[in-house]
Amino acid sequence: MNLQTLEETAREMVGPGRGILAADESFGTIGKRFDAVGIESTEENRRDYREMLFTTPDIGEFLSGVILFDETIRQEASDGTPLPKVLEEQGVIPGIKVDGSTVDMPLAPDEKFTQGLDKLAGRLEEYREMGACFTKWRAVITIGDGIPTDRCVDANAHALAMYAAFCQEADLVPIVEPEVLIDGDHTIEQCYATTEWTLNRTFGYLYDHGVELSGMILKPNMVISGKEAAEQSGVEEVARATVECLLRSVPAAVPGIAFLSGGQTALQATQHLNAMNQLYEGQLPWELSFSYARALQEQPMEIWGGNAENVEAAQSAFRHRAKMNAAARSGSYSEDMEEAA
Repeated sequence: MNLQTLEETAREMVGPGRGILAADESFGTIGKRFDAVGIESTEENRRDYREMLFTTPDIGEFLSGVILFDETIRQEASDGTPLPKVLEEQGVIPGIKVDGSTVDMPLAPDEKFTQGLDKLAGRLEEYREMGACFTKWRAVITIGDGIPTDRCVDANAHALAMYAAFCQEADLVPIVEPEVLIDGDHTIEQCYATTEWTLNRTFGYLYDHGVELSGMILKPNMVISGKEAAEQSGVEEVARATVECLLRSVPAAVPGIAFLSGGQTALQATQHLNAMNQLYEGQLPWELSFSYARALQEQPMEIWGGNAENVEAAQSAFRHRAKMNAAARSGSYSEDMEEAA
């Protein structure tokens, strides 16, 4: 393990004014999103769509990294350039999703476990040779009647730590993503308690497995009401609950926290990140950044619609959304910036 390389890459991933695009949707997920806007989910369309995103002019000004899917890291742009190389030419670091998606927890069908540790070491070596510099593994925790259970939180936290150790051994920065889902009618207080529990258990296992915290990135959910809750929390409440939870759970050695959007609207995800950076400016040991998928891509995908004539307009929308979240990194975002655009 080359700790200096890991630390340098991690710091660059959460450097000021930029964030990470999650373009690692599985076949099923991107298929659903394409269906919703009338695009057929073929290999060619998936390639064309991601090439459109990656070739957006000057996108490296606002993005430090992009998480790729296994299919995408193997694809070439229309001019024959491998897509990881396209990103590098934009000044963007290529990364790769390496988990094997979720399955039902045995004897607990309402909870999920993320698989994929089998043969991970060999896959990491291949991805590094293809240009990847970092990785991502997502675990999902559901709040509901009697859940999450201790065994679900424990199993997923342990798997995240094993994954991170394998990645650092391969000189790849691990993004550790324990996501408490927004699905449900739970309160913000329930989300806080479950998030704190999950993060503390995860960092306990990371320590046990020898993972160097200075060479990893955390990708958590924000602390927020369930999307079906009768009472929805305001922007400042979400910002304060999230940061206070992180202060109780995340060691200072971690260089940065790149939030997932997790079902929030594009505007909500930007507002919440901005409020955190405004309220806690200069007070936190780690950078607060973003690693959004749908919150960056939803409008560009709708505009593109699989039509080459719409590429320029879709890229403009994508660049704008990335720029808004880059502004939120410093707490300088305002809704006036949306109207001006």
